Amino acid sequence: MRNNVLILDFGSQYTQLIARRVRELNVYCEIHPYNKLPHNLDSFGALILSGSPYSVREIKSPRINLDVLLTKMPVLAVCYGAQLIAQEMGGKVSASNIREYGRANLNIKEQDNILFDGVVNNTQVWMSHSDTIKQLPKNSLLLASSNDVENVAYRYEENIYCLQFHPEVYHSTEGKKILENFLTKISSLKQTWTPDSFIDSTISELKEQIGDDKVILGLSGGVDSSVAAILLHKAIGKNLHCIFVNNGLLRKNEFTDVLDQYKEMELNIVGVDYSNEFYNELKDVSDPEKKRKIIGRVFIESFDKESNKIENVKWLAQGTIYPDVIESISATGGPSATIKSHHNVGGLPDFMKLKVIEPLKLLFKDEVRRVGNSLHIDKNILGRHPFPGPGLAIRILGDVNKENVRMLQEVDYIFIKGLKEANLYNKIWQAGAMLLPVKSVGVMGDERTYEKCVALRAVESTDGMTADWVDLPYSFLQDISNKIINRVKGVNRVVYDISSKPPATIEWE
Repeated sequence: MRNNVLILDFGSQYTQLIARRVRELNVYCEIHPYNKLPHNLDSFGALILSGSPYSVREIKSPRINLDVLLTKMPVLAVCYGAQLIAQEMGGKVSASNIREYGRANLNIKEQDNILFDGVVNNTQVWMSHSDTIKQLPKNSLLLASSNDVENVAYRYEENIYCLQFHPEVYHSTEGKKILENFLTKISSLKQTWTPDSFIDSTISELKEQIGDDKVILGLSGGVDSSVAAILLHKAIGKNLHCIFVNNGLLRKNEFTDVLDQYKEMELNIVGVDYSNEFYNELKDVSDPEKKRKIIGRVFIESFDKESNKIENVKWLAQGTIYPDVIESISATGGPSATIKSHHNVGGLPDFMKLKVIEPLKLLFKDEVRRVGNSLHIDKNILGRHPFPGPGLAIRILGDVNKENVRMLQEVDYIFIKGLKEANLYNKIWQAGAMLLPVKSVGVMGDERTYEKCVALRAVESTDGMTADWVDLPYSFLQDISNKIINRVKGVNRVVYDISSKPPATIEWE
């Protein structure tokens, strides 16, 4: 059945937002790089072309065979995609006199056009481009303009709709309505993709893919690995072997708490302590990327040792989610930049001789939580803040050792416990503490101190791709600061991080 959407990624920072909006409309979509088309297009009933950091006027700008694709299914081309179609089909694209960026009002020329059905004239949209379409190709119909841009939206041929603005972003007030019109009224797609349908299809696919093979999965106590575990458990039962590695970089009491939690879920799980191995390898390493690489390597080596204790293991399952993939390599191998590497992204070394299975790799965090809710997973697990795979190592700026880990564990425990007691925890997407590689002078009991500084961080987000700092009450911060300084030996100063993402990442390393 042709009920899926194919999104071709030209490297835009907004491509993942297109996917989110499509899924919010209960239509399944897949993102593929422009230069790696799926071999079979039979399941796709609509095509969306993304924006791009490139200009279509550049010699090395991304290109696709439009002659083939434009005849396969209805097309929605956004920003770069609209400019590409214009240029390749005989129109003209030129550099704008001024950069067309920010809010604009849409003057709809064709009020009865199905794409803008139910959309108010002069609705606000969001522009983000430095090129503009000066001349439309033949067989085109102008659909909308703005005060500064003539060809904001047009239709090419019958079912190819092109937009200079971004309907997927929040600032395009009725962008979601425009997307829905394209998906349901132009492409005739059914809005049937729900958490329940994802569960059913994923379990079915896992059964077919894995068969009677054995799978090992690394559990962390977080939302992602927990949801992945339950999906796999429903698909293959006792053939799933869960392993929880204590890397020495977990939160206070987390190793025992998580093991107890999973045993109640009737998962087949074993806990193993490799903390000394991690500490030894991380000794005197302060570079954040080297830390991540070391943790990833030791993590894999640990799994290799444990997997060898289980006969005939064929698969390694991981709770990788979409933001992990985007930040590590590119959303799907396309032309976007690497932000940071993730320990669970990028494949396995040959010596492990295991195939990787990632049932959640195309889901955002909020989607994972909705799936988990449909699976009736404990709300304490689903509501748990994201915690980085490398653990406290990337919240310790500088050397990672037992003393620094102990110090940060105590700080983190006081902070998180305080958020829960103040009924703030569930209003925050992620919170944690960072141990800084600086000492400062303080006074305690009339004595001079020269001790560490910690930074507290709390952010609001939906998927981790963007985040804003949370305006915590001053009284709360005052109380937490006093408790940390009084109770954690080695800390005499507490600061609060008020940076947003971007430009700052949520974690400090």
